[in-house]
Amino acid sequence: YGSKWNQIFKSITTDNGSEFADLSDLEQVSKTLVYYAHPYTSCDKGSVERHNGLIRRYIPKGDRMDKYSVEDIAKIEVWCNSLPRKILNYKTPE
Repeated sequence: YGSKWNQIFKSITTDNGSEFADLSDLEQVSKTLVYYAHPYTSCDKGSVERHNGLIRRYIPKGDRMDKYSVEDIAKIEVWCNSLPRKILNYKTPE
């Protein structure tokens, strides 16, 4: 997504796996905030896991992200962000 990266990805929340070891460089270059969950504490990233499941309805695990346009990602984002939330008494965040 090149120069649009920091417009699309405002933050990344992840675990401390080795596959995410170089995110500090990404954070400095792109100005995308990176948050790390505590190791072996799935409750730290429960909402992340839920959103991953929602996103997987559209983007299968293992698919390359460059297959999808910015518009495709935006549609998925709007769909995810318009779902009713229990914390909001089953209203949408909008």
